[in-house]
Amino acid sequence: MDDIKRIKELRTVLKQANYEYFVLNNPTMSDYDYDMFLHELKILEDKHPDQITKDSPTQRVGGQVGTKFNKITHERPMLSLGNLFSEEDVLDFDDKIRKSVSHYTYTADLKIDGLSVSLLYRDGFLERAATRGDGVVGEDITENVKTIRSIPLRIDYQEELEVRGEIFMPKAAFEALNKSREEQGLDTFRNPRNAAAGTMRQLDPKVVASRRMDAFMHYMIADNGLNNHYESLQFLKSQGFKVNDKTKNCQSIQEVINYIKEVETSRFNLPYEIDGVVLKVNEFDLYDLIGYTAKYPKWAIAYKFKALEVETILNNITFQIGRTGVVKPVAELEPVMISGSLVSRATLHNEDFCKDRDIHIKDHVIVRKAGEIIPEVLRTVPEKRNGTETQFKMITNCPVCDSQLIRKEGEADYYCLNPHCDAKHLEGIIHFASRDAYNIEGLGESILTELYNDGYVKNIADIFALKDHYQELITKERFGEKSVQNLLDAIEASKQNNLDKLIFGLGIRHVGAKVSKILVEAIGDLDHFYSQTVDSLSSINDIGMAIANSVVEYFDKETNEELLNRLQEFGLNMKYQSSKTGEETFFSGKTVVLTGTLQEFGRNDAKEIIENMGGNVSSSVSKKTDFILLGDSPGSKYQKGLELGITILSEEEFKNIISR
Repeated sequence: MDDIKRIKELRTVLKQANYEYFVLNNPTMSDYDYDMFLHELKILEDKHPDQITKDSPTQRVGGQVGTKFNKITHERPMLSLGNLFSEEDVLDFDDKIRKSVSHYTYTADLKIDGLSVSLLYRDGFLERAATRGDGVVGEDITENVKTIRSIPLRIDYQEELEVRGEIFMPKAAFEALNKSREEQGLDTFRNPRNAAAGTMRQLDPKVVASRRMDAFMHYMIADNGLNNHYESLQFLKSQGFKVNDKTKNCQSIQEVINYIKEVETSRFNLPYEIDGVVLKVNEFDLYDLIGYTAKYPKWAIAYKFKALEVETILNNITFQIGRTGVVKPVAELEPVMISGSLVSRATLHNEDFCKDRDIHIKDHVIVRKAGEIIPEVLRTVPEKRNGTETQFKMITNCPVCDSQLIRKEGEADYYCLNPHCDAKHLEGIIHFASRDAYNIEGLGESILTELYNDGYVKNIADIFALKDHYQELITKERFGEKSVQNLLDAIEASKQNNLDKLIFGLGIRHVGAKVSKILVEAIGDLDHFYSQTVDSLSSINDIGMAIANSVVEYFDKETNEELLNRLQEFGLNMKYQSSKTGEETFFSGKTVVLTGTLQEFGRNDAKEIIENMGGNVSSSVSKKTDFILLGDSPGSKYQKGLELGITILSEEEFKNIISR
């Protein structure tokens, strides 16, 4: 057989195997055979480069490492969806549809918790892939999308076709990725959605390929004579796209409600995360009659599931020591999936919390994520006790240094007051390097713990002396020349951080990120902190007596002065560099609420920008809110903002404002 014929044969075999494995979930070829055929194809294509085609299986990870993501303007905006939260809301939505049109059906689909994507095909080939962005302008992620095996590079349909869907990370891939990152001492992803978004913004397609991403398609734009949405999904399946097999064509709103109830009880058995159900009127010719708002179509909406409460077993109660010496009880749980991540520990806050809820070791407990982020124990299930449970009892001595714990008057917490306690020192160093404080990339909890235990880092100043131990560090397991150099580069770059990051990183009691910024804006540079008094500090707006006393106490200690002198010798920035011009800005005196996930800004980054422009960022929507900064998958804050008539800013509008 000649090479050209063999190339064509291999492509046909590999494409079919790929479709069976990644779309049909019914593999007929072993991984080993697939790899061997792919290897053979690669050799033949290298021998005959003129035979390489855009849809060859070898081109799945063929893109070069990029330096940035180019902007893509969507030919038709990718509108977001409004939200429903109850059965009553669903019925109200149906009432509104009925006022516009009389005969209609629905398509109900799972709301995949991932990253929205638009795929454009011309002449049967995938031409480009883009993120949703702000709905009008997204980012070009074509090379990364090519690595997703469930997305076809070539289809039979030859006319222009835009397909929209959701890229996601399966639960198994998420768990494997986080396990790998833990072993490397890297920060883990909070949930599969964050992991998916972070992965698709990787500049190296090979990294994306290694993370086993997947995608469901749920909408298409084409002039091909189809009459309804459900038919269009069947068409997409015929072209080789992966369409969710749970999608249902519903003849009535009651059928939709029954579907929602069924999905809500079974969703945790799915191999991917969902956060609701999407309802669409099925008939295309009704869309213009039903209409659109500026932000979303009136013929489609998302039903969002309630915050999840899960029952599990409290296996043990341990105690965690914070950087200030506070000792917190922690529930060690039978691991359970909650809102997209595996939870094995949850806060129990303090002694009073445990006693008020009559918490026992070995209790069945109800756990949820506060704000969908921090796991907490809500209550016990006492009727399931069998007599083997042990009532909670607060410890009297530090579990690390054995010093007696003290409960301060008027406080609910116990403290270890031993200034030499290893646990306090380590927690303080971890806090200093954390993202919200000095933000030293690659210096996570596990790496710092190892460096602390090995004697390389005993205080925060030692972080900046790590370069003196380069030769020793590169011989350590999990380190190596490249990773050590990257870490040292990150440490060096952090020295340019603004002074408020340093003040927050020091771990001064009562001094959080916002207070740190207030202090440095008023005081200016580190040297001036030493001359402050309780009276001078408490005269600063928003600085109370407790904060003032704590700051004065910190800077009065000789050991702290020695530490700060070392940091100054290492070249850390010791002055506050204000980004405020003193002039009025768009956000001056305005209150902003953030909701949803921004594509180009971390939540803390956006908050810092707004505050530097004289604005205030609030966590809740009220009549005093001036703007809502809207990201992807917004929550109830967005809905409330619409009801109150608050101005909504897209991420693109936000970028334009801050660049003026």
